[in-house]
Amino acid sequence: MCKIVGIGACVMDTLVTVPNYPKEDTKLRATSTKIAGGGPTATGIVAASKLNESAGFIGVLSGDNGGRFLMEDFEKYGVSTELIDVMDGYRSFTSTIWLAEDSASRTCVFDKGNLPATTLDEKKKSAIINAEILMIDGNDMDAAEEGCRVARENSTTVLYDCGGLYQGVERLLKLTDIMIPSEEFALGHTGCEDVRQAAVTLFNTYSPKVVVITRGKIGGILYDGKEFFEYPAFLVKAVDSNGSGDVFHGAFAAALCKGYDYKKACIFSSAVSAIKCMGYGARESVPDFDTVKTFLKENNYEL
Repeated sequence: MCKIVGIGACVMDTLVTVPNYPKEDTKLRATSTKIAGGGPTATGIVAASKLNESAGFIGVLSGDNGGRFLMEDFEKYGVSTELIDVMDGYRSFTSTIWLAEDSASRTCVFDKGNLPATTLDEKKKSAIINAEILMIDGNDMDAAEEGCRVARENSTTVLYDCGGLYQGVERLLKLTDIMIPSEEFALGHTGCEDVRQAAVTLFNTYSPKVVVITRGKIGGILYDGKEFFEYPAFLVKAVDSNGSGDVFHGAFAAALCKGYDYKKACIFSSAVSAIKCMGYGARESVPDFDTVKTFLKENNYEL
């Protein structure tokens, strides 16, 4: 059985690197084009696996070229695929992402495809029951909610990557143990103008064990109902920020499985995310555990 399982988006990304963001109705020569796996939970699961924690994805993939690529990509990174249903005749979830070299920014256009929702059979429920952590991201909402209830009933920790302000997210927020929203989500969902007040509001409204608000290049903030803790962002030469938040969440899950407390998990995950940004590809550039330990030591952190 896997220590970490996840329900959510799994996407085939086409990464197009360009010198700068082009003007409308013009032509621009790309520096490179690359196909890679993406999606918040799916990429988080890969990150956890690359950090030496057993991980598996629960969901549905198409039998088309995109689905076959995503299955092979999971297998390449040691992610369990036995909880994935493959269905022919459907269109995969895909995206095209422009990576601007001058600003290290990304612009994404996605097609969610037409795959049916995931159904949790007894095998999938058993995997959740026997896992330490269930990761969700707001996609595949009905299956995610059911999975959260199964997790709650069996002491499996629910970690929610709160990135998208999807309709009905309250269904998942109230079943979350580790709430990790982006600053945009935290402010948008609560209506607060201050990130600390947003953290308090989320904590008081949904009663998770902890709220960790990610803030990109300036690090982030943790709130456990008693105190705040600001964790750092590590300065690196970033070439591809796509998927850095997804990697943070997977690293956080891995850190908890390694026995780190929440503060150490924040620092560890920030380091993993920073190293990932130094290479192309949300999954390919995730470092192994020894690389992270060396990076942290070089930056005067001992976990």
